[in-house]
Amino acid sequence: MSLFLITFLSLYGGMHAYAFLRLRGAFLPNHPLTLVLAAWMILMTAAPMLVRLAEGAGLERSALFLAWPGYTWMGALFIFVATLLACDALRLLAWLSNRLWGTATPGFLTATVTCTVALVFAFLASAYAFYDARRIRTDHVTVTTAKLPPSAGRVRIVQISDVHIGLLFRESRLNGILTAVRDARPDILVSTGDLVDGRLSREDVMSHQNRLATMLASIETPGGKYAVTGNHEFYAGLDQALAFTRTAGFTVLRNQAVPLPNGITIGGVDDPAGRRMGVPAPSPSEQALLRSVPRDRFCLLLKHRPDIPVASDGLFDLQLSGHVHKGQIFPFNLLVRIQYPIPCGTTTTARNSLIHVSRGSGTWGPPLRLLAPPEVTIIDIIPQGEQKP
Repeated sequence: MSLFLITFLSLYGGMHAYAFLRLRGAFLPNHPLTLVLAAWMILMTAAPMLVRLAEGAGLERSALFLAWPGYTWMGALFIFVATLLACDALRLLAWLSNRLWGTATPGFLTATVTCTVALVFAFLASAYAFYDARRIRTDHVTVTTAKLPPSAGRVRIVQISDVHIGLLFRESRLNGILTAVRDARPDILVSTGDLVDGRLSREDVMSHQNRLATMLASIETPGGKYAVTGNHEFYAGLDQALAFTRTAGFTVLRNQAVPLPNGITIGGVDDPAGRRMGVPAPSPSEQALLRSVPRDRFCLLLKHRPDIPVASDGLFDLQLSGHVHKGQIFPFNLLVRIQYPIPCGTTTTARNSLIHVSRGSGTWGPPLRLLAPPEVTIIDIIPQGEQKP
């Protein structure tokens, strides 16, 4: 936790310092409002930590009061700083060109003009990202397999992922996701981790009348509902998160596999965040679990993070994952690809398994999505020879 706080404060505080220096230099040199701007930057740097402290103390209204401006600002700052860095890279190139070849620096590359452009772009992009985060898309994947008997017909699985139910994700946004799920008429509903976010209150966990859990539980699926843990289930408190997920009607698969009558076996594994937080890893291992599934059955693996160990590749037919949000706010998708090179969407692995990586259905932190729209995924598994719908 100490390392996380140091890293967070260094990166997020550094972004605020950079933005402050550029804004002051462009608009407020030696101006009394500089102190107001500095105070705002300090408050916003500390806001995410203050929100978590308020949540932990049970001060939900105070946490909510801080969360909306704090996390919305976080997203807008990301966009502003990324745009500023691009502008300053152009300014640096222009300066080098002037020094090396004596070329004139374009008038639009002044500190004030570029800062103004970055501010306007950040405002417009943030407004659009706030709006787009609430527009659920449905992505459709069709998988044909010889492992299902023709009598099984089409099996429709709907995937939600990274919903992050918490302070800023409440009934109205969940209802949008569930509308898309109902419209798809799934045989099976799966959640690939991070269904919850933040510290859930006792009422959220224990009461079967809880609005959010009741909304999720109202989805009827003839083949059942299955979920796996993501990293945020452990951050939120594993016992509370599991209780909420089960109240919502999901069977939580913790390194377990369930054979279904239609020829599909659904397996699910815990997120490795649990081990890092001292939670013993369930048995069996991922590879042992996959090897236990008969090879003549279609193996559907639910796994929060989109990584495939070499020893697991080829042991499953389709893996459903999330976690990466496609960066959530461009250009952070470029950074995400460094750690998780498998792109969002459907990819065939080296040993001819399939993996679908969801962009996620909700938002983490900033309630914004820029060039990474939320999705509910519809997966149709069709027996070989069956006509596609």
